[in-house]
Amino acid sequence: MTSTSQPVAVITGASSGVGKAAAKALAQQGFYIIGLGRNPERCAQAQKELAALATHADSVQFMQCDFSQLEATAEIAKKIVAQAPRIDVLINNAGGVSSAMRITDEGLEQTFASNYLSPFLLTYLLLPTLIESAKTNPDGKARVIATSSVGHHTCPGINFDDLQWVQNYTTGGAYTNAKLGNILFTKELAKRYGDNGIIAHAMEPGVILESNFVNHAEESMQKYMATLTEEAVSAEEAASTLVWLATDKQVLNENGGYFYQCKPAEASQAAQNEKTAARLWQESIKLLEPFI
Repeated sequence: MTSTSQPVAVITGASSGVGKAAAKALAQQGFYIIGLGRNPERCAQAQKELAALATHADSVQFMQCDFSQLEATAEIAKKIVAQAPRIDVLINNAGGVSSAMRITDEGLEQTFASNYLSPFLLTYLLLPTLIESAKTNPDGKARVIATSSVGHHTCPGINFDDLQWVQNYTTGGAYTNAKLGNILFTKELAKRYGDNGIIAHAMEPGVILESNFVNHAEESMQKYMATLTEEAVSAEEAASTLVWLATDKQVLNENGGYFYQCKPAEASQAAQNEKTAARLWQESIKLLEPFI
């Protein structure tokens, strides 16, 4: 695979959109890219595109994974650990929405599983490698970055009686609930593992021109997103914040932050609740216990 000196970035959702744009930029900066995606054809195409841009053509590897399936996420984590001598950056970018509520064969609501539980599980299983890699970095750090959403502001808070948003399901509600969870997870990750060299930040990509989110959301969410279209950006513009968080030294001065357009941003009050973050971590571990 790669030498122990070349920095390694693991990027989920790397076969298209913001994830692919970030992967391209980091490949050009000399990172070994381990890209994860759901669609085999898109993964193959992305690998070809990145190999043409990378500082070394053999510094790109794509793996297929359906992040709505936690067993698949656990298996891909084992595969990465077995092959990667180090991990310097983990970007949890994969996610999506469903036009209707779907319960996976593992008994989990699909939006919650793919957008929240799967990134949590992948991070948890890669933590030992991230921590060891931090020890050998000049700055003593390894970075974990979560792609959240401006939509988290519309979620009133985590309901521990309906954690997966199934009792009164809406497409937008399930999605923004999961994206709120991403930020709370990031804050708790920073708190628990900051002393081990883990820098964890969440970011808001903005409204992506190429996104098909509004095509799947119910009317109320479509109307909300429509109010933001004047601020819409390209995948490359959105990815610039991911790349900045993955490489810039100044972001190492804080931990558990939230960013938009390469600047600190204000997350919702619900996203800043430390007690909720701690409890959500505990409840998540219970759900993930069969896969850890």
